[in-house]
Amino acid sequence: MRYADDMVVLAKQWTPELTEYIESRLEGKFQLEINRDKTRIVDLKEEKASLDFLGYTFRYVVDLKGRTKKYLNLYPSEKALQKEREKLHEMTDSHQCFKPIPILIDELNRQLEGWASYFSIGYPITAYRQIDWYVRSRLMQHLRRRSQRPFRPPQGISWNQHLQNLGVVVLAAK
Repeated sequence: MRYADDMVVLAKQWTPELTEYIESRLEGKFQLEINRDKTRIVDLKEEKASLDFLGYTFRYVVDLKGRTKKYLNLYPSEKALQKEREKLHEMTDSHQCFKPIPILIDELNRQLEGWASYFSIGYPITAYRQIDWYVRSRLMQHLRRRSQRPFRPPQGISWNQHLQNLGVVVLAAK
């Protein structure tokens, strides 16, 4: 018997009959076993209720213009952000000091653009800013670590400007 790993069922109203129907279809017709410990019903209209699925967090939030209507917001989940930070950390750790900076930045840009492309649906700007900040801090640490004398950007240029001149992608600017 196979397990239904991740599944979301959307319904305006949840009834016991609907639960019974879904269970019979999954277990009967599709020969899937439902993990009763992990199965839960989430009413997103409840205050602060959210659902994490496929790297996104789904949640109803109030309208930013002050209207009473709520809308469904989706953005990268904390778990997805943490996974991306771990990947970026691995790409800029001390074992990468031998790698030329242009090659390292190309690899980082490819990773960042792929991640941003997947999470471009919804409202990812806050997550983009967090990842931008993390990449910049990791690159500053990486550049300082590369030699016995700490690296400094050229006179009169900020770290952000120097990293941008090196070609680092800024996700929040997309």
